[in-house]
Amino acid sequence: MLTLTRNVGETIRIGDDIEVHVVEVRGGTVRLGFTAPREVTIHREEVYRQIAEANLLAAQVTADTLGALAAFAPAPAGEPAPAADPAPPAAAAPASISPPGRRRAAGGSAG
Repeated sequence: MLTLTRNVGETIRIGDDIEVHVVEVRGGTVRLGFTAPREVTIHREEVYRQIAEANLLAAQVTADTLGALAAFAPAPAGEPAPAADPAPPAAAAPASISPPGRRRAAGGSAG
């Protein structure tokens, strides 16, 4: 670890794009200001650890979850689809019944 001593109003540069400014020193507390590109994330250590822990939890996928999702995935070409629970066939509606909200036209075609 590199240790540097700076006074209020002085700056430390990291590479070409990042500046760390010593804004205030009061007792045992140091206030720092940072200038960095938007794509550089800057967090306090405790916040960084919370983010890392949340990301780790979000990335954990159990075998049960993968199995449940596999039931919805289409079968690859050339392979039979996984067996599903057989459902009773739906009864077909007689041809003389029109869908709700529609009436048959006098000539027999729906309109």
